[in-house]
Amino acid sequence: MNSASSEPAGVPIAAVERDTGLSKDTLRIWERRYGFPQPLRGPVGERAYPADQVLRLRLIKRLLDAGHRPGRLMALDEAALQALAQAEAAPREGQAASATGLGRFGEPLETHDGPALRRMLQQDLLAGGLEAFVTQRIADLNVAVGEAWQAGRLTVAQEHVYTECVHLVLRQALGRLPDPAADAPRVLLATLPQEPHGLGLLMAEAMLSLHGCRCVSLGTQVPLGDIVTAARSTKAGIVGLSFTGSFRPQLAAAALGELRSRLPATVALWAGGSSLALKRRLPQGVDAVHAVADIPRLLAGRGHPSDTGAP
Repeated sequence: MNSASSEPAGVPIAAVERDTGLSKDTLRIWERRYGFPQPLRGPVGERAYPADQVLRLRLIKRLLDAGHRPGRLMALDEAALQALAQAEAAPREGQAASATGLGRFGEPLETHDGPALRRMLQQDLLAGGLEAFVTQRIADLNVAVGEAWQAGRLTVAQEHVYTECVHLVLRQALGRLPDPAADAPRVLLATLPQEPHGLGLLMAEAMLSLHGCRCVSLGTQVPLGDIVTAARSTKAGIVGLSFTGSFRPQLAAAALGELRSRLPATVALWAGGSSLALKRRLPQGVDAVHAVADIPRLLAGRGHPSDTGAP
């Protein structure tokens, strides 16, 4: 057998990255999350991609740059992708494709125009209400912003502009909600010391507040012992932690196991976010919250009202 016969037939991942503009990390994440692309593997595990997959990746990249979401594109067959690309190629009056892949939100982010972005977010909030804003608009934008940053289409500063604007809009919306009932379920929210990102906490707080809960948010990077103490002093019935995709799964599982052992059995422990730990077996007595839209169902499962009639 010659050396060529041991090489995978296809385009090496480095060449695909140069050709399509999609980073190696993005390709690997899509492979795990969506099952596409499906590279061939060489004798030491190196990835190589068949030519037809590279063509599809080029098409997907064009549609990403036009503002479409990868999760939706992956579900389309070749004919549907081609039709969508042709429709995007047609001139749109008064609308230019965003280089960030974020559609109409891309322009204010590209220019670091926080006030304009806040106005756009507030308009969407008023149009659809807080629940739809959190579960649809912000949930989708979070994924799009993360993918744009990962692919190098957004800078760290632009991502910070986005996060700050969403925080301001959600805090203002929470301030307009009526006070919860005196006997409302009490929920304590926090992240662990290794998790500096708090947007997931704020989204959860909005959903929980809409559905009749009294929330106490400790914010980010809170020592585990302080979470236990605060849960006791606030008489929380639920403790919720948020983990982003960068949080180490093994560390998350260990911390959740320790926290579960230190909380009373009557206190529910919820873990939400995009960490891979939530896709694996969690310690017994820990509930995974895969999306903020799951919160009403989880509340109903505990016997709490899940529909307060809030707008």
